[in-house]
Amino acid sequence: MITDKIQSSASEALKKLYNIDAAPDSIVLQKTKKEFEGDFTIVVFPYVKQARKSPEMVANELGKEICDSLAEVASFNVIKGFLNFVVSDSYWTDFANTIAGNRTFGLKSCGPNDAPVVIEYSSPNTNKPLHLGHIRNNLLGWSVSQLLAANGKNVKKVNLVNDRGIHICKSMLAWLRYGNGETPESSGMKGDHLVGKYYVEFDKHYKAEVKELMDKGVEEEQAKREAPLMVEAQQMLKRWEDGDKEIRDLWQKMNGWVYAGFDETYRKMGVSFDKIYYESNTYLLGKELVQKGLDMKVLFRKDDGSVWCDLTDAGLDQKLLLRKDGTSVYMTQDLGTALLRHNDFGAEQLIYVVGNEQDYHFQVLKIILGRLGFDWADKVYHLSYGMVELPNGKMKSREGTVVDADDLIEEMEKTAEEMCRDRGKNDDMSAEELKQLYHILALGALKYFILKVDPTKTMLFNPAESIDFNGNTGPFIQYTHARIRSIVRKASENGIDINNVSTAIALNEKEREVIKMLHEMPLNVEQAAAAYSPAMIANYTFDLAKTFNSFYQDTPILREADKNRMLFLVKLCDSVSVAIKNMMSILGIEVPERM
Repeated sequence: MITDKIQSSASEALKKLYNIDAAPDSIVLQKTKKEFEGDFTIVVFPYVKQARKSPEMVANELGKEICDSLAEVASFNVIKGFLNFVVSDSYWTDFANTIAGNRTFGLKSCGPNDAPVVIEYSSPNTNKPLHLGHIRNNLLGWSVSQLLAANGKNVKKVNLVNDRGIHICKSMLAWLRYGNGETPESSGMKGDHLVGKYYVEFDKHYKAEVKELMDKGVEEEQAKREAPLMVEAQQMLKRWEDGDKEIRDLWQKMNGWVYAGFDETYRKMGVSFDKIYYESNTYLLGKELVQKGLDMKVLFRKDDGSVWCDLTDAGLDQKLLLRKDGTSVYMTQDLGTALLRHNDFGAEQLIYVVGNEQDYHFQVLKIILGRLGFDWADKVYHLSYGMVELPNGKMKSREGTVVDADDLIEEMEKTAEEMCRDRGKNDDMSAEELKQLYHILALGALKYFILKVDPTKTMLFNPAESIDFNGNTGPFIQYTHARIRSIVRKASENGIDINNVSTAIALNEKEREVIKMLHEMPLNVEQAAAAYSPAMIANYTFDLAKTFNSFYQDTPILREADKNRMLFLVKLCDSVSVAIKNMMSILGIEVPERM
């Protein structure tokens, strides 16, 4: 890559001219600002003091030395301490010809013995269906997995299903009380939606009981603890942990309904896992670790029998690990799951894709693992992300104010269908092809809108804005890809074979910009992976699509009289379509061949 060559040449020039030792990768190479002539810029101010010359003199001397040593650099110019290089057309055309036909350009593959990076995402509770918040989690987890794999990492995608606990017992108890034997088959509801219905039902009756107690003069916190439904739910959890057959049978039946529903939603979203863990299988290992911590005296038991970790010396508080009745909490099972996962994979890193409301939880998890003597505790990384909000505020599962993932995807598909019909450009497609197109556009709109936002930021989801065919949206990029594939098909019909060799051509500015955007792709993948940021991939791809469309509007590709030039341009179009397809694939987004 020309960037590596410029950095190496600059390193040698600094040594030769000023006896300055600067490693090539320490020399910052920037894209030249649009108002100046050039492709790449070195800021020379860091070297001025040692060189004992003015910034302009250092830049001119350095520029001449680099220009003389690199045939790929056509010229340079200096604006104060900014050294701008103009790369030759021959380099750009050679680069474009080199990547033509390479379907994996910009992507790396992992070695056969590379230690895996384990990424946990989704982590649903079996008391409710997946909702909009889960969508961001799943899409972010899947995309980061794809992004790291594209950067040469051996990635293992895992899911931890939270299939036990008080929240699960709430749904179970409400179904027993108010369900009258209702099943997914008898109701016509997906199993996860049916169980979620009873989670809401529990909350409704529970609140009524709390209000009744408060009306009798009981303090609110006491009323919440002593409400009959809550007491019975706690008793049910204790019976579950004690292995009560009746409770376990009911738990298995209702969880089975939920798993079938989850599988359908995951299929719609296009996400999958290499391994699924269940909290019901890991919390006992967590309890063993708690006992180990007690034996090591890094944990302590209070008079009521509950077990805690004192984190005050780390600037935190005391963390509960076992309740006084011996039942476990989330931290208990996360300790067990972390150990199990480490033993299963021998991972280079354990990444948890979990919302930022759990920042404290994962800070504590790392500390406790370290105190338990696990030297791999520092491999735990919490990929914290912001919440998804709607124009009318936050969602609450127990109050039934969530946007279900299934309902949202269905609505997005309907909107995609309406927009395609309004455009009237798909009359030659079969009903099955159109159905598939609507699904691809709907998921592309949803995924792109969510993933283009920096993961650390809270985002406002607007379905109508996400599916627009103009602007920074998935459908805009998908349409650009389809347009390019149409050009390549028509060129083939006209006898242009992109497998043929094209010779160098003189480039205009729009053509150079497209090639330069392709040149940036490998670095973008590398930087996005380092930042765990699919947003960087999304916004690069949008810029590439915009740059291509600007080039396309000014370039009569298929009307070009010079056959060699036409061949070069069609091959360039093909390379752009490959780049868009690969980058959108990292986001989990399909791109249609035609629209």
